[in-house]
Amino acid sequence: MKKVLAILIAAMLCLGISAVAEETYKVGVCQLVQHVALDAATQGFQDALSEKLGDAVTFDVQNASGESTTCSTIVNGFVSDGVDLIMANATPALQAAVAATGDIPILGTSVTDYATALDIDDWTGATGINVSGTSDLAPLSEQAAMLNELFPDASNVGLLYCSAEPNSKYQADVIRGYLEELGYTCTDYTFADSNDVASVTQSACDNSDVLYIPTDNTAASCTEAIRNVVEPAGTPVVAGEEGICAGCGVATLSISYYDLGYVTGEMAYEVLVNGADVATLDVSFASNVTKEYNAELAEALGIEIPDDYVAIG
Repeated sequence: MKKVLAILIAAMLCLGISAVAEETYKVGVCQLVQHVALDAATQGFQDALSEKLGDAVTFDVQNASGESTTCSTIVNGFVSDGVDLIMANATPALQAAVAATGDIPILGTSVTDYATALDIDDWTGATGINVSGTSDLAPLSEQAAMLNELFPDASNVGLLYCSAEPNSKYQADVIRGYLEELGYTCTDYTFADSNDVASVTQSACDNSDVLYIPTDNTAASCTEAIRNVVEPAGTPVVAGEEGICAGCGVATLSISYYDLGYVTGEMAYEVLVNGADVATLDVSFASNVTKEYNAELAEALGIEIPDDYVAIG
């Protein structure tokens, strides 16, 4: 009888251990649009969580094809499905997620400024609501200094970005101050969507010595159209991130979007497994930035790049 009881207890213990081990998590990922930077952030996020949780985590990754309304549809679906956490990749995806739920933890990535995105006054580093994440904001003062290093004799800088992206307007407003301190005249050239990218870019080239494009999702998905204008015009582009630079720019001070997504995945683990309160988690920033250049386009435009820049592979 004692032997039978011992076997039963052992079996129950095994079942208990199995139940703990089999706890699973479902994560919904809403990515605004497909382009190199956001793709890398999503991959880094998935890799970080998968490395820590293995088969215990599943992902529902959906792409909104650049449409804010589609972001809303996607995250509302996540809420209906009862996901354990939502990862919102880019500002419109984050805004849609916040509108959809005040209960499910939300982590953003590739979001430039959370205070602007969420309309938060007196920003302290944590949102105080069910949101945290990572910011893709590279030091704008250093980007302005880089533009000045490469183009000290330029006078007019065109700030080219999508008017529908508050993150882009934020960057343009901030870097304008730094550039004007350096003696440049800055003019905004904004497109509403991909349909008028080429015409607005042409206008910017006609009136500017150099263009600056922030970490703008619409621009990132239209780099070929932009390059088809700037290269024949001979107008160089300084970009806010590597993907835009690789497509149509000559230089960038860029973060690693893969690393940014990876940090977001580590934050997700803390929330899901260790019970961290997402409302009190400070938004994280990229720890490293790199001076990079597009060797092909720099050569085509006859621009000499300093030795401390790294060629985009």
